[in-house]
Order: sequence, then structure tokens, then C-alpha cells
Amino acid sequence: MTALIVCHFVLAAFARPLVRALGARAFLVLALPPAATTCWALTQWDTAASGSSVDWSWAWMPDYGVSVDLRLDALAEVMVLLASGVGALVLLYCAAYFSDTTPRLAGFAGNLLAFAGAMLALVLSDDLISLYVFWELTTVFSYLLIGYDSEHRHSRRSALQALTVTTLGGLAMLVGFLIFGQEAGTYRISAILADPPPAGTAVEVAVLLILCGALSKSAVWPFSLWLPNAMAAPTPVSAYLHAAAMVKAGVYLVARLAPGFSDVPGWRPVVMVLGAATMLLGGWRALRLNDLKIVLAYGTVSQLGFLTLLAGVGNRDAALAAAVMILGHALFKAPLFLVTGIVDHAAGTRDLRKLSGVGRALPHVCAVAVLAALSMAALPPLLGFAAKEAAFEALLHGDTADRWALGITVAGSALTVAYTARFVWGAFLRKPGVADTPVHRVGPAFLAAPAALALCGLVLGPGVGWTDRLLSAYADAFPAPAHPYHLALWHGWGTALLLSAVATLGGAVLFAARDRVARLSRRIAWPTADGVFGQLLLGLERLSLQATGFVQRGSLSVYLATTLLVMLAGQLAVLVADRPWHGAPAPRLWDVPLQGAVAALTCAAALLCLTVRRRMKAVVLAGLTGYGAALLFVVQGGPDLALTQFCVETVSMIVFVLVLRRMPVHFQESVSTWRRAVRIPVALAAAATLGVVVWVAAAARVAPPAGAAMVEETAHHGLKDVVATILVDLRAWDTMGESAVLAAAAIGVTSLIYLHRRAEGTAAPTEVRGRTAWSVTTEPLTGVPQGDEGAPERGWLAAGATLAPEHRSVVFEVVTRLLFHPILVLSVYLLFCAENMPGGGFVGGLVAGLALITRYLAGGRFELAEAAPLQPGLFTGLGLFVSTAVALFGLSDGTVLHAWTYHGHLPLIGDYEFGTPVIFDCGVYLLVLGVVLDIVRALGAKIDRQIERAAAEKAAARGAGPETGEATP
Repeated sequence: MTALIVCHFVLAAFARPLVRALGARAFLVLALPPAATTCWALTQWDTAASGSSVDWSWAWMPDYGVSVDLRLDALAEVMVLLASGVGALVLLYCAAYFSDTTPRLAGFAGNLLAFAGAMLALVLSDDLISLYVFWELTTVFSYLLIGYDSEHRHSRRSALQALTVTTLGGLAMLVGFLIFGQEAGTYRISAILADPPPAGTAVEVAVLLILCGALSKSAVWPFSLWLPNAMAAPTPVSAYLHAAAMVKAGVYLVARLAPGFSDVPGWRPVVMVLGAATMLLGGWRALRLNDLKIVLAYGTVSQLGFLTLLAGVGNRDAALAAAVMILGHALFKAPLFLVTGIVDHAAGTRDLRKLSGVGRALPHVCAVAVLAALSMAALPPLLGFAAKEAAFEALLHGDTADRWALGITVAGSALTVAYTARFVWGAFLRKPGVADTPVHRVGPAFLAAPAALALCGLVLGPGVGWTDRLLSAYADAFPAPAHPYHLALWHGWGTALLLSAVATLGGAVLFAARDRVARLSRRIAWPTADGVFGQLLLGLERLSLQATGFVQRGSLSVYLATTLLVMLAGQLAVLVADRPWHGAPAPRLWDVPLQGAVAALTCAAALLCLTVRRRMKAVVLAGLTGYGAALLFVVQGGPDLALTQFCVETVSMIVFVLVLRRMPVHFQESVSTWRRAVRIPVALAAAATLGVVVWVAAAARVAPPAGAAMVEETAHHGLKDVVATILVDLRAWDTMGESAVLAAAAIGVTSLIYLHRRAEGTAAPTEVRGRTAWSVTTEPLTGVPQGDEGAPERGWLAAGATLAPEHRSVVFEVVTRLLFHPILVLSVYLLFCAENMPGGGFVGGLVAGLALITRYLAGGRFELAEAAPLQPGLFTGLGLFVSTAVALFGLSDGTVLHAWTYHGHLPLIGDYEFGTPVIFDCGVYLLVLGVVLDIVRALGAKIDRQIERAAAEKAAARGAGPETGEATP
């Protein structure tokens, strides 16, 4: 099972080179995984039909009880055959539907096959969490498939609408899954159904939340609005996702959970009422539409309501009817969608008012369509008739609610007959006053897929008894009635047959009066769900704009004060209510007096920030508070933290200075006395409250600290630096996540600063490139008459000559040149000594960034370009890739990271160890270096370029003559 799922995704990843090499014929290769899955599922038919199952489990992280569980039973067998069998035929159909010149074909092919893999994994999942993961994967891939034609606004809107509705339902479903797992003590679906948790408020809420997700996925009212708009997708997508795969996921989930939870209060009313309403509303709407795909779309909505009703009734015969109806619906609706695509391809339109005589021109296509339509209308001897008979019989012998639902089902079946007849009439028959539609011939390869599906519906009608053993294996999970129903094409004369005749006759009458019905439907039409959805979005947008305008006043001080006051109120409320200091030991002000002295100086620097008027002085004082915190780490005995804090504060100071170049020297905000009187107490109260909270949290420890165990574990591996080992080994997954957040934040912030491409203005001039930092300048010195240059000037930096003389410092250039390489060597040393000495990838990257910052401060932006010619994004992306790859490699065997270590010996260095933690730290090193370099280029080089441009404009303005406007000598 796992290999089949993986094959779908692996081959989907190679869809692009396949399409480039084979064109549309690549779909023939892409159809192999679902075809192989179908063959495998057929070999498991007897196992599933006997009531047994094929189970597979992988203990992913056994220490945390996390595993991946797959299970093939009778219901999953049916869904696998549909998802894979129909998927393989649809992929074969795509080879004829698309041409080699179709744009974006490779992305479409890969997404379609990946969707098939996600759907296969969904129906095989025996774990609620993994089911949710694949559930959302189908949502994402359906979004990409529906929005395939992204150049059209309607396609983009339809894809976003489907994504919004199904994702919101999926999030509600996830909450229900979590409640289920907590109540049942396990997330394994088979274990939950074998021993359901007792009904209670939590279980009832969980059931309603899960039904919300299932109904949104299967487009049951009020979530049915997204499915008709999804017809903007290509026809193969409609035939697969909206007939056999995606929309069946919600019905599958209802059918899967019904044996254990159909008796929970709230289940039957929701499922039966909304299912019946959807069946009537969808069928009625289909009677007045003219686009063949939209007619089928609303017919699909109606049928999904019927399937949801049957799956959720909660008795054995209804479950059997639901299972056979799931099979029958896929076998008649998918070929009808595919035939619609053929008609559109051959005639150039899907408007049934413009189509006439297509049946005579395309008799084979018409025959396939009629065969599938007869099954949808539930006429013998097709599979749809046997499924509808089973449904009528199950509801006929149920309770009062079932018999009420039976009347709705008969009415909905009449609507089904009516819109089915309208589809066949509109697509293939001649119409008075309408000229025959010109069409081109259709090859057999184009018709093969829908013909195969329609023939399956024809064969399985008389042969429906062949499926009885398999489908009954699922239905037998419900309590057995006195006389269980068994599938057969003919059960003799009875009430169910009479109801079928009534539904057929009623549908024929509605079709005969189609013009009147259409006018009546338009006259009493209520607002469409799509229109209501649009109005809701518009109202939400207006509300958000008003709320944003009310809250976002553009004052940073107001935002900060609001944040601090909310934190202050919440923490004070908890402190007053719980009184956690009772029983806590008396606080120690310091361990050694030096800590108190450093803390006093740090607090003094922080308080002085309240009185300054110059921006640079405020930055220096704020930096002193950071250096004070680093000194506290030194005194306390935390060299790793101190080293990191020193580097961070240094980089932060430089960034502040770079920004302040473009800002006024003094603070220009006029703050009244009363505002200052409010701000200072708020700041001091927030600081005092935070200090008390930290002390209370530290004093409230009841369990032994985890540090001792980590120190022991670190020493067991022969390591000394506990902090570095925790970051890159014991908690590497957290570090990887923090690194990803750091990279995303840096890229986002610097992208807001750049107005053009990131590489703009960072490269050195042509005459500077190619020199070393020790090269001799051969050009004449600026301002020196020709012939009086004297000795040639030594260039200490590669791009030092690009700076104006008043901006250069020979001493700084020499010191920078002498220190640049030692600082880089120090950064590498800090990287590789992290396991036994203070250091690590983070601080090593900061130190390397400081080396590049020094080059920039000494030689300007061109010097920075010469020192780091590669783009910062390369370092950031490579570092994130290395860290993620190593972390995933460690997770593959259920551990965190410590997966591989190499022991070696070098002549001068001696014995050494090189393992995955070191590689992980290298990734952190590159990522931090890229972030620092990106910030320096954004706040340094970019602002330098703006300053140079402004200076050039001022010089040009001063050089213009007062009368002629020409430049003065």
C-alpha cells in the first residue's frame, strides 16, 4: 500500500520532464500508478469481501506513540477501486483531450496524479490525523486543478471559493478529530469504531464538527455553492474530482463513522435533513440551466445529498444501498462528464440551446451518453436501477424518519429523471428551428474511457449480485435486521418497484413540461448560494476595513501601549486570582554582588532612554541594556548565551545606525507632558510585572529540573557544551522551525525595503573588479595635476577607490584588511567547536556577518559586493535546505536528529568526529550569514544608493545655469 501511494507522488514529481519528452502522451505513463493500484485492489477483493482487512502500520516515532496506519477493508476497497480505476481512465482520456501545445500541461498532469495519490491515501488511512493530512492535500491539489486556467478571473475565483469552503470545513473537522482522539484514548479509526467513546457533550460536539467538514467536502447544502463554480476546471478534472474522488470523500467519511456514531444525538437530523434538502434543491436548479456541465454539476449536488442521506441513516440496508449507490454514481456521472468534454471538443459549445443533431453526427458518443444517462435515471437493467431499488427498500422498512425521507427521495428521483432527459435531449437530439451543429469526428481513443465506465454500469446492473458479498461486508458493521436485503437486479413486484415507476413517470412529466418548469423555476428563484457567498465576502471586507481603520491609528506608541496594557491586565488578573507567591521561597536579589552592580547599570541605561532627544544617543543606551544582559550571562556562567547576545547586540547597533542615516537627528514627535506621564508608568509597570511573573514561574517549580538529565545525556556522548548540543541534537526540530521563521521574517522585511531587484546596485564598477585588496592603483589621483601623482597609491580594499576621499579612513581600511580573514577563521572555529566549547552555527554566522559588515563600513557597498559576490538568498536557502534535510533524515528512523556520526583522524588535528549535528549547525551558519548579509544590503547598500542619487540630483541642480539652464563649468 505504501509503495503504491509513494509511486503516485514520485511520478507526479517527474511529470514535467515526461510532458516535455512525450507531450500529451505522458498521461499514458502517468496512468500506470493508478492502474497498478486498481489491479492490486482487485487481488484483495476476496479478503475484503470476507470481512477481513489488510493492515499496515509504521511506528514513525515510537517514543511519542506516533505511527502511520493504513487499512484496506470492504468500504476502502470500493473507494480504492473508484479513486484508482476512474483515475487511470481519466488520465488516459487526458492524452486525447489535450494537445502537445496546451499551456501549463506539465503542472496540470503532476497535480492530477498527485491528487490521485492523496485520495488513495485518504481512503486507506486508519488514523484520524493522517486522514486529515491527506484530506487537506486533496483540497490543495483540487485548488490547483480548478484554477488551472489562472488567466481567467472566473477560474481563480472558483478555485479560491472551493479552497475557502472546504478548508474551513476541514479545520472544524480537525477539532472534532482531536476531541474524538482524546475521548477515545486513540486516534486509530478501527479502534474507535470497535469501541466508540460513550455519548456525551464532547462526543456530540465532535460529531457535529466532523459532519461540518464532511458536508463541506461533499458540497451538501449550505456548502454546495463551490461545486457548480468548480466546473471552470477542465472536463477531466470534473469527471474525476467531482464524480468519483474528491466529493466522495465527505460521503466516505460519513459512511466510515456511521457504524459507531449514527446513534449520537444530532447525527441523523443533520445528515438526513441537509441531505434531503440538497437533493431537492440541486435537482430543481438543474432543470433551468443551459450549460451541459452546469446541469451535471447541479445533478451531482443532488446525488451527493442523496448519498449523504443514505450513508447517515444508520441501518444495515441503507448502508448497503449507500455503498452500491457510491459505486453506481461514479460509473454514470464520470462518463457523462467525459462525454460532455467530447461534445464541447467536437462542437465548440456546451450550450444545449445551440446544440442540435449531434447524436446523428456522433452516434457512438450518443450511445455511450445514453447508456450512462439511463443508469443515472435508474432505469433497468443498469446499475443505477439496482442501487435506487435498494435505497427505496431500505427507507421503506425504516422508522418514521426513514419513511419521511423516502418521500423526499422519490421526489428527488423524479427530478433526476427530468434533468437526465433534459441533458440527453439538449446534447444530442434535434431541436425545431435550430440548425444541425457542425462537429468533427471523434477518435476511438477519445471515447474509450467513458465507454469503459458506461459499460461497467451496464454489466454490473444484471451482475450487481457479484458485488453483494463485498458491499455487505461493510453493511454488516450495523445491527443485522430480521430479513437483510441482498443486491439483485430484480426483486419481483413490490412497493419499491412501484415507487421507481412513480419517480420515472414524474420525471417524464417534468421533462415534457420543461419550458413551463424552467419559467416557474426562474420566477420563484431565491438568491443563489454563490451570490450570498459573494455578499458575505463583501460584507466581511467592509467590516474588516472599518475595524482596521478604527484600531490602526498609525501610532507606534499607541500600539505598544495597547500591547503592554493587555499583557499587564492579564498577568495581574492571574496573579491576584491565584496568588502563586504563597509558599514560594523568598527571592534572591543576586548570587554574587557583581550581578547586582551590572543589573543596576543596565537599569540605569534603560531609564536614561526615557529622557534623550537624540536618536543616536537612544540607540547607544538601548544597546547598553543588551550588553548589560550579556554581562549578566557572563557572570552567571553562560558563555554561549553571552557570546550570542554580544553578537546580536553588535549587529543590531549597526543596523540601527544604518537606518538612522536617513532619519532626523532628533526625535520629532511632540509628546505632551501628560502623555509622557502616562507612558513612563505604563512602561515601568509592565517591566515590574514581567519581572514578578518570571520570578513566580521560576519559584513555582514542582518537578525536578530537566537540565540535570540533559547534562548527563550530553556527557554520556562525550560532549561538554550542553546548550549547543540541545539546540542541534536534542531539540533540533525546534531549532529548524525557528530558523525557518528567521529566514521568512528576514526575506519579508528586506523585500519590503527593496523596490527593484535585489542585485541592483550592489555590483562593483567594471574598473574595480578583478583587483585584489593589495593591488596598486594605476589611475591618476583625484585632484592632483597630471605628472604630480608621485608614488602610486596602495589599495587596501578591493573597492576602496569608489569612496569619496572625505569618506575614507586609511587606518580603518588597514585594520579591516588585517582583521577580515581572522574574523572569518574565528567564525569557522566557533562553528566546529560548538560541541565542547562556546560557539555554534548561530553565533558563527553572526561573527561571519560582522566580518562582512566591517568590509562594508570600510569600503562601502561596492566593497561589500566584492567581499560577498553571491546573493544572500543563496546562503539563506542553502542553509535552510541543509538544516531541513538533516532534520528530516533524523526523523526517518523515529529519532530527532542524532542519526549518523563519523569518527576520523587527521595528522595535525588528531581524532575528530563529524556527524549530522555538525552538518545541521552548518546549515544554521549559512542561514544566519545570509540573513545578516541580506539586512546589510537592504539597509546599507540600498540606502547608500538612494543617498548617492539624492546627492547627484542636488549637484545637478546646483550646476544648472540661472538663465540658460546649462551646466556651469
